[in-house]
Amino acid sequence: MSREVQDFQDGWVGRIVLNRPRALNSLTHDMITAVREAVDAWIADGTVRTIVLTGAGERGLCAGADIRAMHDDAKAGGAGARAFFRDEYRLNALIARCPKPYVAVMDGITMGGGVGLSAHGSVRIVTERSVIAMPETRIGLVPDVGGSGLLAHAPGELGTHLGLTSASMGPGDALLCGFADHFVPSAKIPDLLFALAAAPDVEAVTAAVAAEAEPAPPSALAAQREWIDACYAADTVEEIVERLLDCGVREAKEAAELVLANSPTAVKTTLAALRRARSLPSLEAVLDQEYRISCAALDSHDLVEGIRAQVIDKDRNPRWSPATLAEVTEADVARHFTPREGDELGLA
Repeated sequence: MSREVQDFQDGWVGRIVLNRPRALNSLTHDMITAVREAVDAWIADGTVRTIVLTGAGERGLCAGADIRAMHDDAKAGGAGARAFFRDEYRLNALIARCPKPYVAVMDGITMGGGVGLSAHGSVRIVTERSVIAMPETRIGLVPDVGGSGLLAHAPGELGTHLGLTSASMGPGDALLCGFADHFVPSAKIPDLLFALAAAPDVEAVTAAVAAEAEPAPPSALAAQREWIDACYAADTVEEIVERLLDCGVREAKEAAELVLANSPTAVKTTLAALRRARSLPSLEAVLDQEYRISCAALDSHDLVEGIRAQVIDKDRNPRWSPATLAEVTEADVARHFTPREGDELGLA
């Protein structure tokens, strides 16, 4: 069986290929370790000037973490998942501080952990096939891998909308929301990779990308900013839902239904996390906060139940506990932000 992460040098480029296409390149702990080792090696190698991340197969870069494995581990106490989060978030921080150009090709589905490996890079490419999302509230989790920071700093309240609904972004949306930098049609990606391999410095990398980039398709979210900004500016999830239902826009009503279908605890914690992330000083501080939140979620009912409903049994009928927004207390939310004695990420 082929390795689940391939790394090789191509001219001036150190290539990293996520190679689990039948599972949409979803991330195992071993894959996180392998990517970390490859990034460290390419940073230290003077013959490598650029690092390029791609995914094997035609369907996407990476659909996120292997949540089947997370489900099983959470049921057994969550020690493995906590170790996974710790190493994953440290890798996200390394990518963001990479001293060499780090080019991520976000072709196709790029969600959750896939966003963590790509959207903190210095050159982030989307194609017409890109579908980008932080869909954690759908499974009882909160946007992580630094995604809460990206969402918090999206224009207006677009990030709040995406975080609470778990909605997806197309390529134009990803550019608008700060998850991507350039649009390159998928048919031109091979030419881009060829040009990057021949690029000996940052200026040549910039020129290679510019030569293949084109104007992105329009952003669907841009046309909806008025009701999104007005509704999601509310202080509580209950008031946000009320505004969405009352504003008279069909898409707003659909957004309210998405919020109400997701884990009430995760939705309320997500709103708190995004508002806090706006004032945090660095990605490292965001990741420290996300580690506390994710570890707290491992101890909850909703994460195991959400993965069961979406992936294990696929009945799409999660039985959340608490079951409604009104039943989620301030203490339920606050426990996700409590420092973990002897178990902090400690990046900031």
